Amino acid sequence: MTSLPSVSDLRLVEAVARHGSLGAAARELLISQPAVSTRLAALERRIGERLFDRNTTGARPTPAGRALCVEAAHVLDHLGTIFDRTRAAAHARTFTVGTFSSLAPWLFPGLEELLKDATIHQVVEHGDRLTADVGEGSLDAAFVAVANQMRLPATVSAVPVGSDRLTVLTPAGVTVGTGRRPFAGLDAVAYTYDMSTDAMHERLSELGARVRSAATAETAVRMARLLQCPAVLPRGLARAYAQQTDRLSPAPLPGHLTLFMVTRRPPAHELAAVAPQLPARLGLRRVPAAGAPDPSEAAVGQGGASS
Repeated sequence: MTSLPSVSDLRLVEAVARHGSLGAAARELLISQPAVSTRLAALERRIGERLFDRNTTGARPTPAGRALCVEAAHVLDHLGTIFDRTRAAAHARTFTVGTFSSLAPWLFPGLEELLKDATIHQVVEHGDRLTADVGEGSLDAAFVAVANQMRLPATVSAVPVGSDRLTVLTPAGVTVGTGRRPFAGLDAVAYTYDMSTDAMHERLSELGARVRSAATAETAVRMARLLQCPAVLPRGLARAYAQQTDRLSPAPLPGHLTLFMVTRRPPAHELAAVAPQLPARLGLRRVPAAGAPDPSEAAVGQGGASS
């Protein structure tokens, strides 16, 4: 069985990738260039893949090398905060919480207000990475929408926080049609925070749209105003970014989104206590208890237009 990489292995790979040179990496690590070459060759034999293409102009990571560099940077960054987190835990209740970039501007202020006596370390990443980090223990909680669309680590549980649906945000002066192809002849900026992006794009194309992707909800709204076209995105985020002149209407797309709080088992009682208070702050529907009727939608604290 291949042995686990050491911290020195990870530092070596990260330094070579960052400098693009064995010599420069050797100077940073305070070892000789032949030693760097020997250690790198030994690591490649252990992995069974070539990590860098090396010649007289430098060292360039192969696809395997780039993948290892990403993982190495993640692990080294986490190691670099261990002592700080340990010291902080000795003096105050501290939570490291992650979410995706579009939700961060609304989630983290809400948690800061609800967890007044705690310190929140904020992490922004993709949902699958955040879920894995909860499983390995580097995050206390992750708020993601993909927990029901992936295999969760055995050490974690996912609790629904709130649900949402897609909506169409139409800037002033833009008209969306009716009928079977309401977006015919129109660009449509699309953003969602779960794994349904491909299906969403396909359905919008069927409805006549020339689909444009956006990296975040705010980007989608800004693109829609710039291009004078509709944006299709989760309703809670649309309401958060909408202006009084924008119009929100139900999207002609099926399905709904669910935001989950992913924690290790059992979750900290402080986090479990604040989760039910988040839907109103995030513009989400509260997830009803089993057998209970679906409550009416909560008002959005951030303002914006309503549909």
